[in-house]
Amino acid sequence: MRKLVAGNWKMHGLGGSLAELQALKRGLGTAACDVLVCPPASLLARAYGVAAGEFPVGGQDCSQHQSGAFTGDVSAAMLKDAGATTVILGHSERRQYHGETDALVADKVKAAWAAGLSVIICVGETDAQHEAGRAHMVCHDQIRGSVPSGASPTNTAIAYEPVWAIGTGKTPTMAEIANMHSHLRHCLVEALGEDTAGVRILYGGSVNPSNAAEILNLFEVDGALVGGASLKASDFLKIIMAIKPF
Repeated sequence: MRKLVAGNWKMHGLGGSLAELQALKRGLGTAACDVLVCPPASLLARAYGVAAGEFPVGGQDCSQHQSGAFTGDVSAAMLKDAGATTVILGHSERRQYHGETDALVADKVKAAWAAGLSVIICVGETDAQHEAGRAHMVCHDQIRGSVPSGASPTNTAIAYEPVWAIGTGKTPTMAEIANMHSHLRHCLVEALGEDTAGVRILYGGSVNPSNAAEILNLFEVDGALVGGASLKASDFLKIIMAIKPF
């Protein structure tokens, strides 16, 4: 399976930002990986129109409910209707600022699958957990709690995001990244069986044009979940083009 580079715009972007997607489309050419852009919900339908089939677009979160009296929430079916193929779930910012638990993330995953979306499920340890030597156990527990039965390489990817590295400019060593990705694959297979052995495991944590080649060409890394560097097409393209074709 090809590697995946997904851009998470977070709460950034107005209508004028769609020009970056035009630039991305012009620059993609024959990229050696799959590309996904997840803009804010307010831009999703317009982003789908701009992408024009050259690359897919996705959402950044969805409700665990199909519909109902949930003011402000967005259902998976609504994302699908707006053109999304995928949704990011369990991002550390959702877990930290909105109190999302593993069980809630798992329910959202099921809702996304039911609507025909694939998912990127985020896991990762905080700085305190990292310093305490608990990174492997934290990620093990998040895999077991957040990834429901039914996950497969076609409907699920995992994003390892060391919380202490997001937006800080810090990154783990290449050995630490490779080790954690191998650990996560073992956790998936242990929890859900050999069918999950091919699930893509992305790295997310201050990926930028200067470190992308080293990270993305690690054998254990199946792509990247890119935050701030995905907002500018020129930077995002440098990350995408850092992946060497096989």
